[in-house]
Order: sequence, then C-alpha cells, then structure tokens
Amino acid sequence: MIKRIGFACKFMHPDQTQKKKVLEEIQRPLNTRSTTVQWLNRQTVDVAEQRLWDIMVHNIAAYKRLIEYVGSLPPGLRMVRLGSDVLPVYTQRDWSYYWQLPDVIAYAEREFAKVGDTARALDVRLSMHPGQFTVLASDNADIVDRSIEEFEYHTDVIRYMGYGKSFQDFKCNVHISGRNGPAGIKASLKRLSPEARNVITIENDENKWGIEHSLELADDLALVLDVHHHWCREGEYIQPSDDRYKRIVDSWRGVRPAMHYSYSRDTALPEGFAHDSMLHFPDLLEAGHKKGKLRAHSDYYPNHLVNEWALSFLEHTDIMCESKCKNLASIELYNKYMTGEEKCLNYGLKKDSTNALQLMA
Repeated sequence: MIKRIGFACKFMHPDQTQKKKVLEEIQRPLNTRSTTVQWLNRQTVDVAEQRLWDIMVHNIAAYKRLIEYVGSLPPGLRMVRLGSDVLPVYTQRDWSYYWQLPDVIAYAEREFAKVGDTARALDVRLSMHPGQFTVLASDNADIVDRSIEEFEYHTDVIRYMGYGKSFQDFKCNVHISGRNGPAGIKASLKRLSPEARNVITIENDENKWGIEHSLELADDLALVLDVHHHWCREGEYIQPSDDRYKRIVDSWRGVRPAMHYSYSRDTALPEGFAHDSMLHFPDLLEAGHKKGKLRAHSDYYPNHLVNEWALSFLEHTDIMCESKCKNLASIELYNKYMTGEEKCLNYGLKKDSTNALQLMA
C-alpha cells in the first residue's frame, strides 16, 4: 500500500529567490493560465475565441506536464490537485457556448484523454476542488443552480480525462457551505450526473458545518477530514482512533481516503513562537489572536509535534498538503518524516536545473 502526500494546483521552483519574471518563465509550462469575462467582452469575437483556444491548449498541456513532474517523484509523493481554471469562463452565460463548439470538444476530448492516460500510467492520484462560490447547500435556488453547473463543469473535465466511471476513482471536493447544510447537499446530489456523484466529496469547515454535520452525509458520499478546519472550529486535535474518524474512513467504501492538512501562518501566531509545542486554539483566541488569521495556511510545516500527529493518519488516508509553498512544502514534509521511503532529491529536478521543461531526470 502506497502512503501518499500531495500538493495543490501549482508548481513552484525551489529557488524562489530569483526575480519574479524569471520564476514566471520557469514555472509557466506547468501552471495554468486564465482570463476574465471583462477582458473577453472588450474584444472582437474572433480575438476572444482565439484567446480561449490558446489558453485551453496551454492549460491541458500544463496539466500533462505537471502530472509528468509528479509522476517522476517517489511513489509516496504522486498525488496532486489540479487547478479549476483549465477551461476558463466555462459556465459564464456569454461564453459557455464556446466550450460546446465541435472542434473545441474534439480537441478537449483527445488531449484530456492523454492527460488521464499519463496519470494512470504513472500512478498519480488526482483531485480537484471547486471554489468557494460553489455552494450546493445554499438556500438561494439560483446559487444552487449555478453551483451545480460549476460542479458539472469540473465533472466534464474529469470525464474527459477518463474518470468518474466508478466510486471515487477521482476526488472532487467541496465544502458543505450554505444555510441548508447536509439536507441541502442531499437535495443537490439528486440533480448531479452519475459521474459527478461518483467523484464528489465533502469536507468539514471551520465555521458552521463541522465533522458532526459531514457525518450526516456518510451514507451518501465520501467524506474528507480537514484537520486544520476542525482545530479552528473545535480547538481539538482529533485522533486516528476517534470513532468519528473511523466513520469518515468507512464512507470511502474501501477506497483509500484523502484528508487535508494545513497549519497557521507564522504571522498569526504568538511572537517568538518556537513551533516546539502543540498550539491550543482557545488559548490563542483568549490571548487576542484573530480567528480569521489563524485559519490562514502557512508556507511550510515548521511544527514537529503537529506534523507527527497529522502524519499519524497516513496509516489509513493519503494527505493533501494545503500549504502556500505547494510542492516545496509537501516534499520537505515527505523527506523529513517518511523514513524508510525513497527520498526526493533536488525537489525532483535535475541537478542545478532552472528549466521547468527539463524537470525529469
């Protein structure tokens, strides 16, 4: 059984001291681009459609290169979340027609299939995470309609890559959000395509909807434990032996689960904090630290005790690192704690490489 640690959406070169333009040039081949409705609306139709075509071509190729990079890492690091903006303005009323043009669909089907084939050949575990405006449990019917459209957009991309055929062959995660809570999620599930129902997961959040609410959906879909959200909401370091966690694992129906791990930013913590003890959320609030700032994700994972606690979940679940330094943070965590595993040297780059197109040795 492979125990995996992954990162989200964006490749970062290990030498972040280089000038911004240099870094952008190095990192661009592996990272997606986007555009806005405002920009497109200012152009002629021909110019706008050409921009969408160019972005699609670049982004699908970037997906493939990112997966090839992840696939070159040791098996325990072959896990990545793909960015949501691969096909921009897909659900926007004025521009959604573009993604239904026959030549666009033909290209997307052909090239995304190569992306999926690459991931399967390299045994890279993939996921996506629609943004905060995907609120399937909203009490506003229009918002629910738009959220379902947005989730089905992600499902189209997943379907193009050859996933969504069986329960949790791909993870597409959202928060409960919305005033209607678990009941709202159950109502929206009935409106999703079979492929969307196969890939959807729900995570607990740090505000209204915690683990106890997620568990109301355990018979309907797979649940994702976000340990940082739970710590922010309950002030608790939940343990792998906790019955609630066992029920989360069971919701995956035999598929290896995935969980989310993040840590508070240094700027939100007490001045001079040495990262040599377990933080206690209620104590931090009482000392005047702001809850909103404590929620924000750190660049890396500097706390040894918290890391050991979080990584104890690897026995049962893969871990998606939600840190600002992306692959740099996940690889550092892996190299430090995954004893007995193959180490990831030079962050998976050729020695002294500054070219993202020459990542794999």
